Amino acid sequence: MQKIYTKIESIVGNVITVRAEGVRNQDLAEITTSQGKSYANVIKLDNDLVSLQVFQGGQGVSTGDSVRFMGVPMRVSYSEDLLGRVFDGAGKPRDNGPELTANMVEIAGPSVNPSKRILPDKMIRTGIPMIDVFNTLVESQKLPIFSVSGEPYNELLARIAMQAEVDIIVLGGMGLKYDDYLFFRDTLEASGASSRTIMFIHTASDPTVECTLVPDLALSVAEHFALDGKRVLVLLTDMTNFCDALKEMAITMDQVPSNRGYPGDLYSSLASRYEKAVDFEGAGSLTILGVTTMPGDDVTHPIPDNTGYITEGQYYLRNGHIEPFGSLSRLKQNVNKDTRPDHRALMDGMIKLYSAYKDSMEKRSMGFMMSDWDEKLLKYGAMFEEKLMDLSVNIPLEDALDLGWKILAECFEPNETGLRSDLISEYWPK
Repeated sequence: MQKIYTKIESIVGNVITVRAEGVRNQDLAEITTSQGKSYANVIKLDNDLVSLQVFQGGQGVSTGDSVRFMGVPMRVSYSEDLLGRVFDGAGKPRDNGPELTANMVEIAGPSVNPSKRILPDKMIRTGIPMIDVFNTLVESQKLPIFSVSGEPYNELLARIAMQAEVDIIVLGGMGLKYDDYLFFRDTLEASGASSRTIMFIHTASDPTVECTLVPDLALSVAEHFALDGKRVLVLLTDMTNFCDALKEMAITMDQVPSNRGYPGDLYSSLASRYEKAVDFEGAGSLTILGVTTMPGDDVTHPIPDNTGYITEGQYYLRNGHIEPFGSLSRLKQNVNKDTRPDHRALMDGMIKLYSAYKDSMEKRSMGFMMSDWDEKLLKYGAMFEEKLMDLSVNIPLEDALDLGWKILAECFEPNETGLRSDLISEYWPK
């Protein structure tokens, strides 16, 4: 039996407090105000004192409004009807389409039992050489994209959404500028990728509370598709906005702040989302790529620092490129040993020569005399950045490997590359 309470004890920002009995943590509640109805969920229990966060914000809520506890946690509809649709941070349609109420599933459930996980061993092709060749994305991997404001990380995510060889893309946007939301929507529609994409979008003008719900909505839907045998890729941007929303909520609830004002459970909040990445035994997989913008380009900031302990490597996006140094996909060795015999050797050899190119660049900037070897390295580095590092390059893995050999052949003699003679005899351009 659902009870209705007509006295709200306090209203602080987006958090309201009522006295109620028989309520569980994370239960959903309906608040009836003079402006209509809105929803909230239970975030704290202190005997009979119940704190709820209001999805649409506390503005317009008065102490005399009624609260009805629904006895269930927040849920989201799950079916094929989600494909091609756009929803807000509360799971409501943003695209003027019909609201979906069939086959409701709970959000923010537990992570998958490790005994049901299998070792990741399948590559996700993206058509981006700096990922496919040098830091391969693997199914069920959880990877952040570390960047700073102003870098084209949303453009990179859109490229991946259009080109990644998966069955379903789930895009979770947090604190997006409206222009960024329109960019994702229009780009995916123009490319035809929207038919396999589900979008949960929270814009900067939406209530803060909804920002904290986006990852849970996206991951819950993705998990159920994966259980049905689909290869699902979840793209989240920007996890820093998500953490800032958690910080704002913690301050509202008078929680004791931790490092730089973030809540003490920041690590757990991030881990409970990233650990949803899984390759199900006998079913599909769920892979997570999440953008984390680093305030002040500081990797020791609490958000990237905690993220780094949870995830399996990272991509660094700087100066419009995925940096070959610092970027790391720890699971790439599980798959690039099976792609083509020259993949791992070529990857290592080209990065080693690119490192030498950086040394030559530094020597030139300091006015040192350039040797013939330095000149070769400078030529190689410029070609490497133009033909492989540029994010506009869009070629399959095999073509990217062939292109790597062509760049080496144009800049060096075979014995200068450090690659094995059997690979040189097979792949060196004739």
